Amino acid sequence: MKDIYQVIKNVHLSEKATLLQETNNEITLQVDRKANKLEIKRAVEQLFGKKVEGVRTANVTGKLKRQRRADAGRTAHWKKAVVRLKQGESLDLV
Repeated sequence: MKDIYQVIKNVHLSEKATLLQETNNEITLQVDRKANKLEIKRAVEQLFGKKVEGVRTANVTGKLKRQRRADAGRTAHWKKAVVRLKQGESLDLV
């Protein structure tokens, strides 16, 4: 089992993530690319002290970036986890 601080890298804040938090009681996190759903669930429960109902994950492909020349670069690939908290639990990230 990985350390919880290696599993959860960052909180992902966007318009969609804020809407999910307000309507569905879900938080969106940037996690380690090799972490599975069970590790993410344990890390959230230990780090935030909240009960987790479910975890959904998605691998996000980095965007192509180009600067003035023909050769293109790319931002890093990352993994996104949407964690649904149990009924009655809430977490204020903002």
